[in-house]
Amino acid sequence: MNAKQIVKLSNIIGITSIILLVYWVFTFIMIEVFGLKVFRENMTETFYFSVFGILALMFGSLIINIMFNLTRIAEKHNLDLINHKSNKWKFMTLFFIFPLLALILFGGDYLTSSKKESMLIESAKSIVDNNKVNNDKLVNYTFSEKYIKETANTLRILSETDKNFPSVTLIVKDSLKGSPVYLGFNPYYGGDLNDTIYPKKIEYIHKTTKEEREYLNSIFDKNSSELRYSANDGTYELFYPYKKNGKTIIIYFSEQQRYGKLGS
Repeated sequence: MNAKQIVKLSNIIGITSIILLVYWVFTFIMIEVFGLKVFRENMTETFYFSVFGILALMFGSLIINIMFNLTRIAEKHNLDLINHKSNKWKFMTLFFIFPLLALILFGGDYLTSSKKESMLIESAKSIVDNNKVNNDKLVNYTFSEKYIKETANTLRILSETDKNFPSVTLIVKDSLKGSPVYLGFNPYYGGDLNDTIYPKKIEYIHKTTKEEREYLNSIFDKNSSELRYSANDGTYELFYPYKKNGKTIIIYFSEQQRYGKLGS
């Protein structure tokens, strides 16, 4: 391989590395700005570290060019015209890869969210279908230490059954000083039935947004049975109503995930 061929090869490697780096930066910005969850954890780490390999290729090709100091300065006029037309299509092709990348990233994030929604709904249904006895206990809400402890034990058993089981909270409607509030009970309760200090409702208030309160009002006050699923920046939530004998509870699932589910 002569010097001209080495320079040509190094130019190809350098240009290719620059293009890959531009696409990598574009992809990284899209993922970070829009909070997209596309790749699996191991693929995400590989994706981040790949930039070092790209930079190594760029610097390597640059050093080779400097060492040989052989660059082509001018071409014949006719050849320049042919190359100009050819390069125009090349640049257009490279430009259209950006929207294609964006489409792939948003599509991957949508598939991750859809897969998570199916998983959460299946988990909620399994609780309702396979735990009839416990459900009857959960739906008979009274604000008492016994109910809180039994609910915590029930939810903890459900959470420990599957290692992929998301965080689960039981939501009920109550009142505090004449104002309606939503209380949330989780699988962890550190109290003792023999304690002389009784639990306080204010310690169990479930914080909600305006949209969530409107949804909860429709479930508890308007007899709606609609599910509510939301996904935002790696946080997935599912409100699953359960009604029996005129009583209503909501099983609330939440999970935070910093990577997606596409890939191997």
